[in-house]
Amino acid sequence: MDEYYIAWWNLENLFDVENSNQRPDWLQKELKKDLEGWNQEVLDRKIQQLSGIISQMNGGTGPDLLGVCEVENRPVLKQVVEGLSPLGRAYEIAHHDCKDLRGIDVAFIYDSDSFESKEQFCHIILKRTATRDLFQVNFTLKESDRDLVVVGNHWPSRKGGVYYTEPYRIIAAETLSYWNKRIQEIKGKDTPTLIMGDFNDEPSSRSLTQYALSTNCKSRVETCIIPRMYNLMWPLMGKGMGTHYYDGFPGMLDQFLISRGFVQADSPLHVVFDSVKIERFPEMMADEAPRRFGRPSSTFDPDGFSDHYPISVKMTEM
Repeated sequence: MDEYYIAWWNLENLFDVENSNQRPDWLQKELKKDLEGWNQEVLDRKIQQLSGIISQMNGGTGPDLLGVCEVENRPVLKQVVEGLSPLGRAYEIAHHDCKDLRGIDVAFIYDSDSFESKEQFCHIILKRTATRDLFQVNFTLKESDRDLVVVGNHWPSRKGGVYYTEPYRIIAAETLSYWNKRIQEIKGKDTPTLIMGDFNDEPSSRSLTQYALSTNCKSRVETCIIPRMYNLMWPLMGKGMGTHYYDGFPGMLDQFLISRGFVQADSPLHVVFDSVKIERFPEMMADEAPRRFGRPSSTFDPDGFSDHYPISVKMTEM
C-alpha cells in the first residue's frame, strides 16, 4: 500500500519584488502602494520562512503534493521550490495565471517521481470584477497509472462584510459543483477528486452546503444522484479549531473535500480520515493565531509566515 502526504496552504501575498518586470503595467498600478518596500531582501526572507515550514511537513520529508494560493506568478513559486532543494525531491509546478485584480493565483507543487500532470484546466468564475479561477489538474499516479483529479480554490474574500460578499462565494460554489458533476460525467462517476482551498467560508456555510453540495454525511456522497462532496474538516471544526483567526475567533476557511470516488469501500484510493490536521508548528503560532509575515507597507514581521495555517491529509493507494 502506497501513502501520499497532501497539503494546502494560503501563502499570504507571495508577491514578486516591488518593480518586477514580470508584472503587467495594469497590475503594477494596482499594487503600487501595497508593495512599497517589498524588495528582494524581503522576498528572500518570506521564501525562507515558507520553505522552512514546508520542509518540516510529512515528518521532515516534505509534501508529495502541495496546493497553494496567493502566489503572484510562477517565478516566485519557483523560488519556493528552490528553497526546498535540500529535501532532494523532484518537485515541479502546475500554475495558472488568472486575471484576479490583485494578481494572486492558485498553483500546485508536486513530486514528479510520484505524480504526472496530464491536463490542466482553469474554470472561470463569472463575477462583475475579475477574481480567482478554479484550477484543475488531472494527475496520474506513476506507480499505478491511476487517475487523481485535484481542484484548487481561492474563493472571494469577506472584505466588505460576510453577507455583502457571500453572493460571490456562492457563484464560486456553483462553479465548483458544476465542474465536479462534469468531471464525473467525462471521466466516470467513481473518479477520485480531491478539492482543496481557501474557501473564505466555513464548512457549515450555505455556500459550501447548499451550493457546492458538500456534506458531513459519507452515505449521501455515495448514494446521491446529484454528485456531492464529503468535507473532511467537520471533526476539527467541532473541536473549536481554525486555519485562520479574525478578532481572536477561529475560522475553518481552508478545507479538503472529496468525491464519491474516495469514500466507496472498493475504491483504490482512500484518504485516511483521522490523518486530517491543521499544521501548527510552534514557531508559526502567535498565541492561537498564525503569525503573519505581512508587508513593509503595513504590518510587517520578518519572523512571521502567513495569516493561515496549512492543512494536510494522507491518501493511500491499494
